[in-house]
Amino acid sequence: MKKNYLKISFHKDLENKKDRFIFRFLEIFPGVTSWVTLILVIFLSWKRPVWVAFFIIAFDIYWLLKTLFFSFHQKAAFKKLDKNLSTDWLVQLNKVDISKSVIPVKQWEDIIHLIIFPMYKEGLEVVRPAFESVVNSKYPSDRMIVVLAVEERAGDNAMEVAEKIKQEFGDKFYKFLITVHPKDIVGELAGKGSNETWAARRAKEKIIDPLGIPYENIVVSSFDIDTQVYPQYFSCLTYNYLTCKKPLRSSFQPIPIYNNNIWDAPAISRVVAMGATFWYSIQQERSERLATFSSHSMSFKALVEMDFWPVKNVSEDSRIFWKAYLFYDGDYESIPLFYPVSMDANLANKFSKTLINVFKQQTRWSWGIENVPFFIFGSIKNKKMPLRKRLFHSFNLWEGFWSWATNSILIFLLGWLPLILGGEEFNRTILSYNLPRMTRLLMTLAMFGLVASAFYALKLLPPRPAKYSSKKYIWMILQWLLIPLTMIVFGAIPALISQTRLMFKKYMGFWVTEKSRK
Repeated sequence: MKKNYLKISFHKDLENKKDRFIFRFLEIFPGVTSWVTLILVIFLSWKRPVWVAFFIIAFDIYWLLKTLFFSFHQKAAFKKLDKNLSTDWLVQLNKVDISKSVIPVKQWEDIIHLIIFPMYKEGLEVVRPAFESVVNSKYPSDRMIVVLAVEERAGDNAMEVAEKIKQEFGDKFYKFLITVHPKDIVGELAGKGSNETWAARRAKEKIIDPLGIPYENIVVSSFDIDTQVYPQYFSCLTYNYLTCKKPLRSSFQPIPIYNNNIWDAPAISRVVAMGATFWYSIQQERSERLATFSSHSMSFKALVEMDFWPVKNVSEDSRIFWKAYLFYDGDYESIPLFYPVSMDANLANKFSKTLINVFKQQTRWSWGIENVPFFIFGSIKNKKMPLRKRLFHSFNLWEGFWSWATNSILIFLLGWLPLILGGEEFNRTILSYNLPRMTRLLMTLAMFGLVASAFYALKLLPPRPAKYSSKKYIWMILQWLLIPLTMIVFGAIPALISQTRLMFKKYMGFWVTEKSRK
């Protein structure tokens, strides 16, 4: 049976009326549950303040326990990160018993890395460091096929940058290829997914197939153009590819660290960026929930079998994982590397523009909500996937976006509503007297997690540029006091916007994050 549902982006892609109704319901469902949660809390604070007061206390306890749970995972993840950063992965590769690997190679050097850099209008000051990091990595560059994927709609300036990169780096790899993704292809969304798919197909057509390279021997990495790899990244990736149980049915996820320009970015941008780093480090510890994000790697064989990345979706980085999970009937996983790649934090030429860009980026990231109807609908159609896996991932995928849109608002804004809307009768109760005190105590205990965050943030910082004094470290610690603001304004609100847009069929286009360096 053909899995045509793998090509679905939105309900309008379906011809069957029943299927279209189900998919449309699944598009509406996440936004409805988020809005109903918030509206009910407000309404019941007026009509049933005692109920809401108990709910708020219970929810604060839940949040405290969740924070402690995440803190333990965060500590464990960074311990593994430190260990992997200090490991000589080339030495480890030489110790691998190749005969036990699922991949049919005679030596680890037979593994080829296909590295795709989708590019839009980024300048040479952004693109060059990415290529320098690959060239300087401690992995044989003659085992690399590098593709610089340019967008035709980016104009002549983009081609000029690409040609300069070719002149400087073109002869440093096994093969180097510039691809130009045509604009206005029918059935495509102008974005990263369509560009990298075009690039991968051209690499297959012009290099891989003519040279007869077995697809199993190729690991493909899709990197944002600002991605700078750490020296042992490809060695670590190759080691995991050769030693994991099912390399052809696995994606490989590094930890994104936004260090390229972290000293120059404003505090709000830093907190949001580091928050993403912490979240994905925690997810590495919970690999059963780990999907791919941003820069990631996978088997080229699997990519070809699935017909590459989706070309009509904004969240192509996570969609490719859920597409693979459905394609292989649940026999697919994401392998945590516990090894970082470095990218840019949001930074524009004006502070106000930076804030706008942070908000836009978070809205685009939260558009990953489009994967909820896609995966749940696919789970309904895919009867071969174990029911346990279908239910587990359907619930966790929905719950993650529900929490994103509601939790910080419930904690920091709505916890006081029973006192405001509950009336005099409620305000004369002992519960009303104790509610703010209990809430304050529980939230204070939960906020102690900021101490750990500040500690790990300082450890992850690159060397301080000479233009900044040592006093800058103080602001790097105090910035975490902005957490309540960033969680609501640059977290919950963008998530609610995305879910609301999906409810009303206001489908999002791809917005390219502006890259700026001082």
